[in-house]
Amino acid sequence: MKELRVDLNNNANYFRKELENIRRGQEKLENSFAEIQAELKVIKSRRNNSEELIGDSEDRIIEITQSRHQTENQRKKYEKNIRDLWDNIKQTNKCIIVIPEGEGKEKGIEKIFEEIMAENFPNLKETDYIKIQETQRAPNRLNPNRPTPRHIIIKMVKVKDKERILRAAREKQRQL
Repeated sequence: MKELRVDLNNNANYFRKELENIRRGQEKLENSFAEIQAELKVIKSRRNNSEELIGDSEDRIIEITQSRHQTENQRKKYEKNIRDLWDNIKQTNKCIIVIPEGEGKEKGIEKIFEEIMAENFPNLKETDYIKIQETQRAPNRLNPNRPTPRHIIIKMVKVKDKERILRAAREKQRQL
């Protein structure tokens, strides 16, 4: 029986040591698990921060793109305004001389201008319609002491129209 007791004590010691080894292993696993959880928290927070930075960067890219489009549209608008102002600033007036006084009242000054253009410059196409902004006779009042007819001043909307007419007139003079 003594042997049995010694055997039981040996087995009990063995199991205590094994149990202690298992507990140490369990503690190591728990510590490792806690470390892994801490690392996982750090990784998750980094991921969240990265996602926020990416979202902020995407928002900023969208803002910059929209700003660039706005700037481009404003630039185009300003260029168009400058072209329009330049067209208005350049001398867009043409003088037509020697048109009898009554003829302007009957047909209208614009119609007379169109007839003269068709007669003198047939090479200007119908599609190249010249827009007239304003027409007037100069001087405004008829002087009964002067027998000469008044001039008609035609102001065109665009300088390009004036330049086309001048080019056509130069070509016509070269041909003569």
